[in-house]
Amino acid sequence: MKKYIFLIIVLLFSALCLNVFGQTKSYPFEIAKTGKGKQSIIFLPGFASSGDVWNETKSNFEKEFTCYTFTMAGFAGVKPQPNASFKNWETEIANYIKTNKIEKPILIGHSMGGGLALAIASDYPELIGKIVVVDALPCLSALMDASFKAKENNDCAPMVNQMIAMSDDKFYESQKKFLPRLLEDTSKQDLLLSWSVKSDKKTFAEMYCDFSNTDLRDKIATIKCPSLILLEAYFANLKPAIETQYKNLKTANFQYANKGLHFIMYDDKEWYLAQLNNFVKSI
Repeated sequence: MKKYIFLIIVLLFSALCLNVFGQTKSYPFEIAKTGKGKQSIIFLPGFASSGDVWNETKSNFEKEFTCYTFTMAGFAGVKPQPNASFKNWETEIANYIKTNKIEKPILIGHSMGGGLALAIASDYPELIGKIVVVDALPCLSALMDASFKAKENNDCAPMVNQMIAMSDDKFYESQKKFLPRLLEDTSKQDLLLSWSVKSDKKTFAEMYCDFSNTDLRDKIATIKCPSLILLEAYFANLKPAIETQYKNLKTANFQYANKGLHFIMYDDKEWYLAQLNNFVKSI
């Protein structure tokens, strides 16, 4: 009898150890894994967006590729984590790829997700197979201020405090007012608005402030992989400024949409999917 009691104690202790010490690492994102294939695609959504922004895109690739779709912590209803930062998110995405032995994935990122794709391919050039940047720039702030220089110790506290103090109603109205500048497809506006208002306001402010202070123009010189840069139609009017920002990315292939705004995957869907298919499925 004593022998059985001892055995039960050992088994219970083992289970406790597995629970405490064998827990999987906590990452600042949620992931949906779908599809099947030796080659993997990692989808990184933009600012305050859900990974669901890639639903129509993924359906084109899930038969041939394993797809990892991210939603970042604090965005679109995902539980926030403390001390959100662009660098931390970049590092943790790279750690996830290495830990899970994802061989030379293709990174597809929209907006800030495109910035993350550029940063990861810059800092980990041997890790990534290809990148697709959907309407993102190495330094967004420099497009509005040609003399912009990133601050070494940027203080985001004022912006964070202001955002936290904003009422939910006011936040909702501000996001609703801004959406028509990002998207022509009115059928998707309520969906995008729901992602924004479900986002954590502290994370929202922290990441907006941090990304606004991000400058990847020099860093992208280390990128080795093929790079497709898909840009909204209006940016064709700003080609010199945009392509100067990308001058250090020697592998860049620039394509400008025919119509629509920032959410190219909705506003110029057929063109966007054709560009993506040609690039992703090419050897």
